[in-house]
Amino acid sequence: MILSTSRRAGLLLLLILLAPSAWSAHRVISLAPHTTELAYAAGMGTVLVAASAWSDYPPQAKKLEQVASWQGINLERILALKPDLILAWRGGNPQRQLDQLAAFGIPILYIDPLTVEDIAKSLDSLAAYSPHPEQAHQAAREIRQRAADLKKRYAANPPIRVFMQFGNQPLFTAGKRTLQSQILNLCNARNIFDDSPVPWPQVSREQVLIRKPQAIVTAGDDGRIPLVKAFWQPQLTVPVIALNEDWFNRSGPRIMLAAEQLCRTLAARDRPGGENPAAVKISGVH
Repeated sequence: MILSTSRRAGLLLLLILLAPSAWSAHRVISLAPHTTELAYAAGMGTVLVAASAWSDYPPQAKKLEQVASWQGINLERILALKPDLILAWRGGNPQRQLDQLAAFGIPILYIDPLTVEDIAKSLDSLAAYSPHPEQAHQAAREIRQRAADLKKRYAANPPIRVFMQFGNQPLFTAGKRTLQSQILNLCNARNIFDDSPVPWPQVSREQVLIRKPQAIVTAGDDGRIPLVKAFWQPQLTVPVIALNEDWFNRSGPRIMLAAEQLCRTLAARDRPGGENPAAVKISGVH
């Protein structure tokens, strides 16, 4: 049977729609832990051939060859692996080396989320390269829905002034233009340094005390809580909430786990018989 030109074109279009894997990337390298997590969430685990140091989630990411670290990018090894897509991070990867890779004709997708919506958009963008594009879009929809649910659930709660503490010497925090500050907003909490002109300002004890935070949020395990409390005593005695460092610091899907834990803990802060912020547990991946 001989098909007409229009029918052949229609059949070709149908095959493209039904087989998106034929048009996806086949050898992908991720140069940051959060881009690795996003790639897996987008259904690209089978096409990842290498990743950066500290790409440890999901567990199978630990088996990937490491071709980047805080010291830089292994250009020779990346070229030898012949990737058809590189996932990069402007905030952590050296631009000069990325430019060198681009000069070889390798497509580079930059993923630098600063908001929850940016994370969702990143997943939608990865769908174009994924052998499972609908998985990427579904992950994006889930993040948007979880964020909307949190904002609605805690909108009526009294606003809480929060200091986000990252390190002691020097003492620095997150400003308004950070993903971490936006997570606070989902809980109807207020970052006491949301007026900072820079994303990660260094601050003094006096500046924090003047702004009278009602809670302190830090990244780390429960062992971090007594250290933070000791740092502020006797001038400041407020609840200290420690969030899983990988959840809270990485711009990936697990940021929503940090958000859910934070909102629930802040809401229980002044409730009689409420949960101990240091003891709050949340189901889900670690």
